[in-house]
Amino acid sequence: MNPYILVLYYTRYGATGKMARLIARGVEQVEGMEARLRTVPAVSPATEKTEAEVPAEGAIYCTEADIRDCAGLAAGSPTRFGNMAAPLKYFIDGTGSIWGSGDLVDKPAATFTSTSSLHGGQETTLLTMALPFLHHGMIYCGIPYTEPALRTTTTGGTPYGASHLALAGEPVEISEEEAVLCKALGRRVAGIARKLS
Repeated sequence: MNPYILVLYYTRYGATGKMARLIARGVEQVEGMEARLRTVPAVSPATEKTEAEVPAEGAIYCTEADIRDCAGLAAGSPTRFGNMAAPLKYFIDGTGSIWGSGDLVDKPAATFTSTSSLHGGQETTLLTMALPFLHHGMIYCGIPYTEPALRTTTTGGTPYGASHLALAGEPVEISEEEAVLCKALGRRVAGIARKLS
């Protein structure tokens, strides 16, 4: 089995899921690397509500083994007040045993996000999502300015990671530059993981 990059995400309206699939395509452009798409269940204030064991559509739920055994990861979430959404945070908060074992130390990590407004907290979300992975001892990977689309984008895309501007109430279309930057981020994480292994 080839080493894999875990593309872990939560999506509410589909934009972050589309980004995850583009990042996975970038990962798989690196020879010998595979992408593993995984999501997390929603959380609910109604304590009696539970999610089905397998989602009705999209990627399957991430397991502890998926994250522990990855060669690197890209984590994505819509922005919620300048931070990641609660479902992804809840999942990451449960990775204490992986932190204790050091299984993620020296593996590359990246983040991606979508917002409903241009100044809706893309960069703060990307950076705050990185914090738990830095605590895990991972190596954070952004997007360098050697990627030409980073200089020409008028929607999403930052040196801190891939981002998407999903206007509220509009169709969820990823711009050409955003798509290029998602794939570039996937290639970067996979390329670094390959070099480190």
